[in-house]
Amino acid sequence: MSSLHWDRILVGITCCVVTITLWALCIWQLVLRFKTDTTESEVPLCFCLNGGICQDGACVCPEEWVGSLCEIVNFCEASTYTVNISESITKNLTFGRIIVSKYGNSEEKCKADTANGNTSIAIRMCSREGRTPTLEPPKILNCDENLDSLASQIESVNSSNIAAIASNTEILTSMPDQLSTQNIYAAATITVQVLKTPNVSKDAQASMAAVATVSQLLDANETEFNNDNLVNVTTSLTKAMEEFSLTSNISQTNVAVQSAPLKLSSSTILFSAQRDTTLEYYQPTTLEIQENVPGLIAAINTEVQILFNIINHSSSGNGRVGFVLYQNAKLFQSRIYQTRRSFSRQIVSGNIDGGRTSSVEIAFSPKYNISELHLRDHACVFWDYTVNDWNTAGCAKGRDQFLRCRCNHTTNFAVLMAFQIKYKYAKPLEYISYIGVGLSMAGVIITILFQIFTRKTRKSSVTWMLVSLCFSMLIFNIIFISGIENRNARNHSDSTTSHYQQYLPYDTISNTLLTSDLVDPPADSWCTAVAVLLHYFLLATFMWSALNSAQLYLLLLRAMKPLPEHFLITMSVIGWGIPAVVVAITLGATYREGRALNYRQEEFCWLAALDQNQNFSVKKPMLWSFLLPVALILLFNIITFITISVSVIWKKNKNLTRNKKDSFMKKMVGTISIEVVLGITWTIGYLMLISHEETSLFFSYLFCILNATQGLQICILYTFRSPAFKNKVSKVFLVIWVTRVSPYLHSKTYYVSKQPAKCLQETFRSTQTSSENSSLSTFPN
Repeated sequence: MSSLHWDRILVGITCCVVTITLWALCIWQLVLRFKTDTTESEVPLCFCLNGGICQDGACVCPEEWVGSLCEIVNFCEASTYTVNISESITKNLTFGRIIVSKYGNSEEKCKADTANGNTSIAIRMCSREGRTPTLEPPKILNCDENLDSLASQIESVNSSNIAAIASNTEILTSMPDQLSTQNIYAAATITVQVLKTPNVSKDAQASMAAVATVSQLLDANETEFNNDNLVNVTTSLTKAMEEFSLTSNISQTNVAVQSAPLKLSSSTILFSAQRDTTLEYYQPTTLEIQENVPGLIAAINTEVQILFNIINHSSSGNGRVGFVLYQNAKLFQSRIYQTRRSFSRQIVSGNIDGGRTSSVEIAFSPKYNISELHLRDHACVFWDYTVNDWNTAGCAKGRDQFLRCRCNHTTNFAVLMAFQIKYKYAKPLEYISYIGVGLSMAGVIITILFQIFTRKTRKSSVTWMLVSLCFSMLIFNIIFISGIENRNARNHSDSTTSHYQQYLPYDTISNTLLTSDLVDPPADSWCTAVAVLLHYFLLATFMWSALNSAQLYLLLLRAMKPLPEHFLITMSVIGWGIPAVVVAITLGATYREGRALNYRQEEFCWLAALDQNQNFSVKKPMLWSFLLPVALILLFNIITFITISVSVIWKKNKNLTRNKKDSFMKKMVGTISIEVVLGITWTIGYLMLISHEETSLFFSYLFCILNATQGLQICILYTFRSPAFKNKVSKVFLVIWVTRVSPYLHSKTYYVSKQPAKCLQETFRSTQTSSENSSLSTFPN
């Protein structure tokens, strides 16, 4: 049998064994993943109506529908209402569909030349009585008044006009998402004056309109409250609400006011807010005030409760207590506690007139998506009017199924919470990764040693370029296989939340003021270092593949010209220096002390790619510091690969005799050899970004097989097939007969003649020629 056949058999057997092993592992892992996914995804199915979406076994309904199947109407249909403008003139007001507990604006507008030009002339509330939504009578706006004009006249107006001003203010704030900072300031100023009006609680229209205005302000955009000009007016508003709470009982969507007399026999007063979970449709929170209760109640559906322990009463017996419940903290803008997620933070305030308290106990049931977050810590605070910010002085925190507080103050309590995202840490590397990377590491080590020991048989630049490529690939694989997993994953447990819900007695020492509602996981400098090294050596691998591509072009397509001066030094500076510059710029732009996740991911030690909503972000370094540079390198390599393939390997030369023409097999091997060293298969990584799960999974395994074994492929094509390697092996293992295979690939002869008797011959020879020739040792034999 000829030596060429032995060569093909040896390469074929090796490739077949590796391919069959990797594909078998791939199929095995796919089967295991399918079984795991089937087991873990046993979530009860649900059938949703009216556009509802089934999520985690429950229907998530659009706002127009409620109920377990989204089958209950949660809106009022379009309507027309006739109003009397004067004794002889009537006007029809038209309203579109209105969601329950919200106002709808009329289609009729104020005239353009009025103060409220092009503003809806009326609003109408859709409320619910039982299961049936009902429309309330519309409220008509005075088109000649706006918030600024109302604010300018509120201080001098008499009590008889307070109701009209309060009603107009309510109408003008009925579209909260359109309110500006100036609108909020004017509306808050008006509401403060309305609430301070003597005996305003006896004016039902003015009182309802004022509280409704506060509720609507709490629906305004959060960013509009981040203005120092609002600090004084919001402080005045919350103080006015505390005084108002002693004499009124009013509930709105975002704020509720409750009061009760303070009896001489009362030792405790409990205010609680509960939601009726037995009903299938939305119900406002039920508010209740109880006397002489032994302590806080343990009802699961309780959202918030506050308990006054009373020690002294007024001798007259005319004392009162009042409570205010805010559904969010927009009126309490903290400079210390920063919010990064839209969590609901209820604020409860108590006020007592005609008595004293020894202590106040509060319990909150936190509202957040438990499937996405861990509750890491909480702090019991009150709003300190002296600094206009949260304060923990005099408060202790505890926990059971509720977040509990005990304070010496009575007003504006809140529980500040700090969460940590439940990261889905990457599973340990699969066997296919270990075997593929292990074979790749063995291959590049053999290639490096072989290139060094046989360096005298080829140009020094050829050896240096391939050794540099293999070395960067080797270091990357070593770091990848040993450090890609985040060590925090070993300490991660799904029981974090349940542990946090265990009983903890009241403690003042640990009740420290939090600075953010979202905290990063424990700092892991090791993982950050691994991410930096992986980033650098993978970029270096790609850079050296591009430099090998450039060298191939120079040696094969510009063989008549020598390599540029200081070629090795220039290539070394580019190959090792440019990746270092990219990594340094990336670190400088993204990494901050305590903010390592701006640079890397938490799930595993690699570049950050997703934002807090788990969407791919162009602001993260994965795109601009890796994907884009690699895409440019791969584009350059692809262009060079096509050029060399067309111009050298597959070019037809009719001047060659038949027996000198390269075989199809040899051309294919040559093409694959160049493709491997240029890393063209890395383009499959971009196909993994396809959102279709099954398609992405397929390309993920294909990517893993082709690129995890890149080092092995280089070893097979550039080392095992080399005649020098076969000679070394035959000397060590005399039993194996490895014949010397002719290294001839492609030969061209050029004649440059100035005189008939003289000619110059230049031939592309094999790797066995002297170091002064123009051949490329990395080109396969």
